[in-house]
Amino acid sequence: MARTKRGRRSYGAGEWGRNRVRVFPDPKTGLFQIEWRENGRRLTRSLGHRDWTRAKRQADEFAAGFASPELNGQKEAEPEPLTLGTLFDIYGEEVTPNKAEASQRSDRAATRMFLQFFGRGRKPSTLSQRDWDRFIRARRAGKVGPSGKPVSDRTIEHDLKFLIAVLNWAAKSRDERGKLFLASNPLRGLKTPTEKNPTRVVLSEDEYQALLEVSRQVDWRFHVALVLAHETGHRIGAIRQLRWSDIDLEGGVVRWRAEHEKTGYEHQTAEAVAVLEEARERSSGLADTPVLPAPTDASKCAGRSLVRAWWYKAQTLAGLQPKRGRGWHSLRRKFASDLMDQPLKVLCELGGWKTAKTVLQCYQRADEGQLRKALEARRRPRGRGSESAGVKRRESGLSSS
Repeated sequence: MARTKRGRRSYGAGEWGRNRVRVFPDPKTGLFQIEWRENGRRLTRSLGHRDWTRAKRQADEFAAGFASPELNGQKEAEPEPLTLGTLFDIYGEEVTPNKAEASQRSDRAATRMFLQFFGRGRKPSTLSQRDWDRFIRARRAGKVGPSGKPVSDRTIEHDLKFLIAVLNWAAKSRDERGKLFLASNPLRGLKTPTEKNPTRVVLSEDEYQALLEVSRQVDWRFHVALVLAHETGHRIGAIRQLRWSDIDLEGGVVRWRAEHEKTGYEHQTAEAVAVLEEARERSSGLADTPVLPAPTDASKCAGRSLVRAWWYKAQTLAGLQPKRGRGWHSLRRKFASDLMDQPLKVLCELGGWKTAKTVLQCYQRADEGQLRKALEARRRPRGRGSESAGVKRRESGLSSS
């Protein structure tokens, strides 16, 4: 009886001890292998392709005696046309594992969504403007996607960028025969929807102080995370993944690992030493243990859902009304706005931004106090030297007339 094993792509056909055959992907190349026994010896041969459906069919044929590992000496058939299912499978096996953990989860969710919407058997070369527009309409209406709810244009833009990335990769990558998966990206140049007025809330100083006041009532880990997010400007994902091997308390340095940074940018910053010393007293402080350990397992970092729950609980305790966009990332925007008087190069280094353009477009926002300060500086007298020079210019103008 044929069956597919869970957790690892492997397919078996035939009966044990008689005509058992198994197909599975080579972990290095991704090409499917066929395995069988002959005179007590286990033999393996590469099928030379990554087509899962075709590999299973070959296993069934070999087990039934219709074909040998050499396909009865016949010339190997032409490869089947590339489908979206096969393309996403290959991309998921070769490209996605090289991304950060959060990006891997995002890739898998987007893959399921696109395959459900377009179908696994759809040929990627047939995608067009109509499919693009149809997906945007369905996503906006909540007819497609894991939540089943309408989403913003920002989310749709993120989804479509992943689809474009897969198609671009296919247009540059070749199969085992040296042929490009796609001659070109059929969706290249199409315009993605953009959020006209994206919600980018900056946490105010009063709101931060209110959260800080109740932070220890929530959890000591929340207090540490809150202060670190405020003082370093880093993402909560990078903060909760910190381990004591990343911390140099004597030098006052925090090492931010590239694999936990969304930008993939590894750097150091000297901040929040006092709160880290408090965290070391609360946790084991051993080199490879988390700075913010999970309550149920000290060897693991606090999870995303837990730190999100801490934030909502703190808002309630602080008496802050729920506000869309006010979350951990609003602290990162506060950090960028508070240090607006610093050179952009310095700010990017401190907060882990790769480009100043991102800071200017998405993170910094001048408050009323900063605007007033700039106007007051503009209205100040220029000094006696410049004033007297102006008088002389006016006098010379009168005399010349």
